[in-house]
Amino acid sequence: MIFLGLVLVLAAVLAAVAVVLDNTGEAGLTAFGDAVPGVTEEWHVFMAGAVVAVVFMSGVTVAAFGFKRAIEMRRELRDLRDEHEESLQTLEMERRKLQQALAQARRGMGEEPSVPAQRVAP
Repeated sequence: MIFLGLVLVLAAVLAAVAVVLDNTGEAGLTAFGDAVPGVTEEWHVFMAGAVVAVVFMSGVTVAAFGFKRAIEMRRELRDLRDEHEESLQTLEMERRKLQQALAQARRGMGEEPSVPAQRVAP
């Protein structure tokens, strides 16, 4: 979306520059060396400028929304990454506490951690 917005802005700027540089007559309109058909009055030239302005503003709007969306996505990913890290830390602390409680319970019962007995073949 950002790219599309920037392309629209660039197209509007190029069209506006072409119109300004190529038009020396009172009511004629040329762009990129060619006469624009149907433009014979001054208000036609004004309307062409208004269309260029609308295209320019559309491009700026699309680019702004694209930038905003990209920033929001980065922020959301960073928040999710932080939340995931906190969750892992909490689980690790709980695991350590449970291991300590298990070790204390085994010591309290007088049992040592048992190793499974291996069978001896007769």
